[in-house]
Order: sequence, then C-alpha cells, then structure tokens
Amino acid sequence: MAAEQLDGSLGECVQRIRDILRTARAQVLHSANATMVSAYWHIGREIVEEEQRGKERADYGARLMHQISEQLTVEFGRGYSLANVKLIRQFYLAYRNRDPLIGYTSSSQLTSGGTPAQKGYTACSQLLQAPPEGFHPELSWSHYRILMRVPQLEARAFYEVEAAKSRWVVRELERQIGSLLFERLANSRDKDGVLALARDGHEVFTPADLVKDPYVLEFTGLPEASRWLESDLEQALIDRLQQFILELGRDLFFVARQKRLTIDGDHFYIDLVFYHRVLRSFLLIDLKTGKLTHEDLGQMQMYVGWYEMEERREGEGPPIGLILCTSKNEAVVKYTLSQSASQVFASRYQLHLPSEEDLVKELRQERARLEQQLLGTRDGKLPDE
Repeated sequence: MAAEQLDGSLGECVQRIRDILRTARAQVLHSANATMVSAYWHIGREIVEEEQRGKERADYGARLMHQISEQLTVEFGRGYSLANVKLIRQFYLAYRNRDPLIGYTSSSQLTSGGTPAQKGYTACSQLLQAPPEGFHPELSWSHYRILMRVPQLEARAFYEVEAAKSRWVVRELERQIGSLLFERLANSRDKDGVLALARDGHEVFTPADLVKDPYVLEFTGLPEASRWLESDLEQALIDRLQQFILELGRDLFFVARQKRLTIDGDHFYIDLVFYHRVLRSFLLIDLKTGKLTHEDLGQMQMYVGWYEMEERREGEGPPIGLILCTSKNEAVVKYTLSQSASQVFASRYQLHLPSEEDLVKELRQERARLEQQLLGTRDGKLPDE
C-alpha cells in the first residue's frame, strides 16, 4: 500500500514538473518574440535616422541598406538579407508612433558627449528587458511582417489586437486578413464602432455583435457550385471545428450536433449548438444550402423559443438563432423577424475565399442598403416601402 501511495505521489510530482516546464517554455517563447520585435523596432529606427541624416545624397539610402545587410550577415549569419533589412526598416516606419518603454544610447551619441539621462535613453544592455509599449508578446516577428501589409491603419490595429487576443497563428492571421474580417465586421458599424474595433478588437456585448454577413467557409473544401447536401456541409464543419469556431468568433464552446428537440411527440433537429461565454447564451445554428425561406426563419424561432423555455437557466442570456444560407431575401427576413429580430439572424456564407475587389464591392452594396434603410426610417417610412 505504501508503495502504491509513493508511485501515485511520484506521478503527481512528475506531472507538476511537466506543467512547470511547459509554462517556462511558453514564457521563453513569448520573451523571445518580444525581444526580437523590440530589437527590430530599434534597428529600424537607427536605419531611418541614419538615412535622414544623409538624405541629400539620393543613393545614400540604397548603399546604406546594402552595407548594413552585408555586415550583419557576416557577424550574425543568415536572417539579415537585404530584403529582411528593408522589412525591418518598413516595420519601424509602420509603427514609428509606438512609444517605447525602453531605448538605448547609440555610439554616436556617446562619442558626441551625450549621456543616457540627457538623451532620454536607457543603456543599450537594457534593450532586451522589455518590448516597446503596445507590442504584444504573443505576436512574433512573422505576425508583424503580415500586419505590415495591411495599409488601412484601423484595420491593421484591429488585426493586431484580435491576433493577440485570439492567439492566431500566422496562417490564421493571413486567412482573416484575406477574408476581410475587419471590413465584414465594420460594415454595419458607425464611425465610433469602427474605432472601437481598431482599439479593442471584436468585442461581443449583444447578440447582433456576434453576427457577420457573409461568413467565409472556404476551409470546408466543398466546391462553391456543386450538388451536395446540408449534411455534407455540417460534416465538413464538424471535421474542421477549430477553423469554424475561429470564423464564428472568440469565447464559443461546442455543445452538440443534431440536437434533438421533442415537442408533443414530434422530433426536430438543430444542426449545431454552441455556447457563448461572454453573453452566457446558447447559439443555435441551422445550415441551408439554398435560398432562405420564411419557413426556415419560423423554424429557427421555434428552436429559440424551446431553448428559452426548456434549457435557459437563471442568470443566462436568451438563446440566439443563426441561419447560414447561400442567399436571402432581405424583405422576407425583415417581416418574418419583426418581433424577434434581436435574437434570430440570417447570414450568407461563401465556400471560397473571395477576391478583395469582389468582397469590397459586396460590402459597399450591403452598407448602401443599410444606409438606405436608415434614411427611410428617419423619414417615417418603413424600409423598402
């Protein structure tokens, strides 16, 4: 018995050691990311300041970049090609307004008689102690190389915050930028709402905040134009549940597939059920391969009503219904959901990653439609009257 207790105690000890090592490795990785990002920001600043001092010579910048690349490659090895040195310079220019928590004293400042206190800098040896303020330790240099490609400042800030909060890998960051996630979310928001997206990322306070239109589900592998069943889409989403949850948003937990509801002996099945941690609400999803009908909306209203009465507990928010379809008639949605628009939603989905031009065009059309509806409401008319 004593030997069994010892074995059990030893096993628990080994598990705690594993946890310590895994935590330490994660912290080392974050520290390394922050250190490299910080170093590249300061290197970029040195290059830009040196270029500015020699700007009267047109070819000075090009020669400077070549010389820096050659010397760094000799001393530090691979990783400092001319292309990478240019990227480091671009990184500083993209984020030059970040306020560093630390700095350093360049050799030229020391030889000219300046001191760290006079210049507002910290000793160079302290460069590795902290990253510039606002750079996320969760994000690597590879993340920032992708972020630099986003020209719109609000969109770039949004993707940076969202990548850190959602812990996107580089591939997922590229996908979200490619699917114009920021534009899809910003489409139905006013100016303040867009600025909030850039500052805070995708925060969900109401059921409407959870909904995008369209959803991009290219990861399913299903062809855009083909004959397949709703069960095929459901299976593809289940097989790629992690990607699907990333598309839906943060703070969602998978609950059930083909959830059965029994009402007076009749059985109904909800395709997918999730739970949203922040809203403390169930999210019910039905998948449709064709155009949305009023029967589809009525069925979802019934599902939401059943969950409201049978599954909702004290302190939880009301359930949310979301129908994903390939196309929809906005007037049918408006009139069918006139009494429950705050809890039931219908969004389109696409099975391919659209080109930026196509999606921007579609989003502009959708925004124009929303603005027209708002104008009609202000004039005392119902939309589409």
